[in-house]
Amino acid sequence: MTKNKIVFFTGSGISKESGIDTFRDAQEGLWYQYDLEKVASKSSWKYGDRELMLSFHNERRAQLKQVSPNKAHELIKKLEDLFDVTVITQNVDDLHERAGTNHIIHLHGQLKKVQSTFNPKLIYDWEGDLNLGDKCERGSQLRPYVVWFGEELDENIFESAKKAITECDILVVVGTSLAVYPANELVLLMNSEAKLYVVDPDDMSDQIQGLRKRPVKHYQCVATEGMQMFFDDIINKKLKNTL
Repeated sequence: MTKNKIVFFTGSGISKESGIDTFRDAQEGLWYQYDLEKVASKSSWKYGDRELMLSFHNERRAQLKQVSPNKAHELIKKLEDLFDVTVITQNVDDLHERAGTNHIIHLHGQLKKVQSTFNPKLIYDWEGDLNLGDKCERGSQLRPYVVWFGEELDENIFESAKKAITECDILVVVGTSLAVYPANELVLLMNSEAKLYVVDPDDMSDQIQGLRKRPVKHYQCVATEGMQMFFDDIINKKLKNTL
């Protein structure tokens, strides 16, 4: 029997409960210590302080060793038993991988990978600090495998995400404000029969109605609580054959 296809579109809100600072936390955590244009932009890598940029990403990479997947990540993995699950994430952490999810599309790169400045297709796994002088096989400085301000998403990765969205039966948006272009426009690609769920503690009515003129189930709470509600609802519908 063919499994229903569920796509989870996740953002920083799903990782916040694991202890990872969110991008929008302006007054606390790692992000508050830096001018983001100086540590996460294409122009700064070309003209600015590369050592500062590497230090910033090294801190974030080191933070991953101190955190673990939370209940929301684990429930997504658990749903693979009954559904064809794909995760499209804006996060650069590896919490979905560590929770065991099999099919993950990283729109904005991955902290535990690096790439060549000379040839972006030269990508390497990386666990520790990345420093000036660490070079690719072509002798070029390595940089974080992260999409910075001023850079475009990888075309092949974005196409994979678009395909997953257009083919899904259920889309669940978890912990993202739907404010980052062009990733936020993926929701527009849902087919007319697909069901849309949103898990986020904020009032998302403007974003939801602006993107999708259709009924939406909004669990207005943090990711772990909302994902448990979604999990219970979807399992109940599965058992009743009412999906």
